[in-house]
Amino acid sequence: MNVPFLIAWRYFRSKKKRNIISIISNISMIGVAVGTMALIIVLSVFNGLEDLVRSLYGKSDPDLKITAVQGKSFSVDSFLLQRLGAVPGVGLVTEVIEDNALLRYHERQMVVKMKGVSENYYGQSDIDSAIVDGDHRLRRNGEDFALIGAGVQHELSIALENRFSPLQLLYPRNTPGKRTLSINPENAFTQEPILAGGVFAIEQHVDDSYIFVPLQFAQRLLRYGNRRTSLEVNVSGRPIGEVQAELKQLLGQQFQVLNSDEQHVSLLKAIKVEKMFVFITFAFILLIASLNIFFSLSMLVIDKRKDVAILMAMGATPNTIRRIFLMEGAIVAQVGAVTGLALGVSICWLQQRFELVSMGMATSVVNAYPVKMQLSDVIWVGIAIVLITIIVSIRPALNAPQIDLRENL
Repeated sequence: MNVPFLIAWRYFRSKKKRNIISIISNISMIGVAVGTMALIIVLSVFNGLEDLVRSLYGKSDPDLKITAVQGKSFSVDSFLLQRLGAVPGVGLVTEVIEDNALLRYHERQMVVKMKGVSENYYGQSDIDSAIVDGDHRLRRNGEDFALIGAGVQHELSIALENRFSPLQLLYPRNTPGKRTLSINPENAFTQEPILAGGVFAIEQHVDDSYIFVPLQFAQRLLRYGNRRTSLEVNVSGRPIGEVQAELKQLLGQQFQVLNSDEQHVSLLKAIKVEKMFVFITFAFILLIASLNIFFSLSMLVIDKRKDVAILMAMGATPNTIRRIFLMEGAIVAQVGAVTGLALGVSICWLQQRFELVSMGMATSVVNAYPVKMQLSDVIWVGIAIVLITIIVSIRPALNAPQIDLRENL
């Protein structure tokens, strides 16, 4: 039987009159409970935001994306495509030419992200399910069409399939060895017309800047020939990690093979860094709230001097006395932590189930704040509380055996 724990538990549950020690002890428990609850909720919201980012970009992201380590583009031939297609698990390989271009419609213009894709693009992308107006096909009856983001359409007031005023895409000419100036600035650009065939709505950042065109159209405009900016790979029948490792080995050091998270590594890393700093900040707040445990234990040591003297006279060692007050601090902290954890998990569950707290914006991609609870967050919060409890309890526990027995017996 753990005697120090039993004595500490008796001190915790003793029905004493409402004095300053009990008040401070209750305040410390409430502080730990509120801090734990807030920490669980905030960490769960960051988890939800991370999943939301993955789901939003997952509609247009490939399973794997092959790009050059150096330079913006690389040469692609049938032999390379055959080698990639022969890798087990590789379903489709889509050729992509992606670059900034100037989009002009009537008297309006804006810089867009033009993405030229080969005909098998819809075999691995769900963008056709994101079409809100028009037709998803990029080629119809031998004619090229563009898919434009909803934000691009709104910005330029684009009408679909307007044959009298097609979209005009312009890209700077890149003629090696020729550096001549022209009176007409338009001579410095390659220009190609194309009809707007459909409008998609995926995510605001994509909708406001992207336009999809056939690969041959992008080749003519950018004059890329057999060069591509990336190859997008659809994986089926094997784990993506295994196929990624095999493709890396096949392509060598000149190429990088990126999975979905690695394609948005900066954004996801920013969320993780923010989550880490929020955890550190709330841990410090929790530490400040737990300082009341230090004061309540210090006063309890003074109040229980006679009990300590009796225990030491009965043969209790200084180490036993220290453990009693360490246990007392741990009980106060853990009761507050368990209460806060239960409240935090309950609030997160209610938010997931009933969406109590909305985003408050009509244009938001989700109606309510996304939350996702993870066991790792609970473990880290528990570790933080244990460390904080030791920090605030150790000093009063060390002072507890330092009494004069003759004065207190």
